[in-house]
Amino acid sequence: MKEETREKLFKGSPIVSNVKESEEDVVLNISLRPKRLLEFIGHKGIADNLKISLAAAKQRKEPLEHVLLSGPPGLGKTSLAHIIAREMNTKITATSGPAIERAGDLIGILTNLEKGDILFIDEIHRLSKVVEEFLYPAMEGFQIDFVIDKGPYAKTIKFNLKPFTLIGATTRTGLLAAPLRGRFGIFYNLDFYKLEDLAKIIRHSAKLLGVNIDEEGSCEIARRSRGTPRIANRLLRRVRDYAQVSKIEKVDKEVAAKTLDELGIDKAGLDELDRKVLKLIIETYNGGPVGVESLAASLNEEVDTIADTVEPYLLKAGYLKRTPRGRTAAELAYEHFGKKYE
Repeated sequence: MKEETREKLFKGSPIVSNVKESEEDVVLNISLRPKRLLEFIGHKGIADNLKISLAAAKQRKEPLEHVLLSGPPGLGKTSLAHIIAREMNTKITATSGPAIERAGDLIGILTNLEKGDILFIDEIHRLSKVVEEFLYPAMEGFQIDFVIDKGPYAKTIKFNLKPFTLIGATTRTGLLAAPLRGRFGIFYNLDFYKLEDLAKIIRHSAKLLGVNIDEEGSCEIARRSRGTPRIANRLLRRVRDYAQVSKIEKVDKEVAAKTLDELGIDKAGLDELDRKVLKLIIETYNGGPVGVESLAASLNEEVDTIADTVEPYLLKAGYLKRTPRGRTAAELAYEHFGKKYE
């Protein structure tokens, strides 16, 4: 491939961290999502338990209990919410914590729900305190209290809601208030995917995208996908672009590796921001400990980007350690950069 073409294809391609997806990426991600529980790859324990809960709710002809899904971004929380709606053959209304600014915004959503409908709130930990407390009676007794008029003419009106299921998704379980967390009947924590499950997801997505990929090629992409299906699908699309422009008919290990190397995704799945974080801790802070706020300030990044996108995988993969005084670089991080661990 000519250097100009390669530069045009990969220039400024944010693949893993802090990515704002284009409309095309969003549409593609939705099309690649599993539609039914049978299509959901990985997390077998969660899928099996959910299957039982869904079957029991259907037999009783009742809405499913409220469900809380937690875990890092891109692991399938939104996909599971839509799968539950399809399995229950009901409508889903999706919103997010930051989008619901006032209790009044929630009233309109709740009163429009029919019996058995699903309300999906992404990033539920970011609901304001007022909205959160307004949600408690709605979750427990399917009732809401709202005040009309002001001063001496103020009246509280109780409004009965139709029984519904609230599905909350969060990347920061610790930020959820205990009263809200306690009102969920079903709780699932999604962890990073195993290599073989990611490779299956990549092969399935490749069929949908019309990409001819062999097993070794899918395993190479899976190895560099940080255990996250969303990233795996994103990398697959970039490999598809490379193969298309280079007129390569079949994606094998060599093609996948070459493409991902060009994108700055190394063999451990670390991207430029991951490497910057680790190098900063090792070289500037002598291995740590250092606070996440200091890291974010030094890198000119948002604290949430470091805490939600970068840190979880680095901790899980053993590159970082979290201590009461801050983050420290593990021996594996030193080995990755060929430095001596002290």
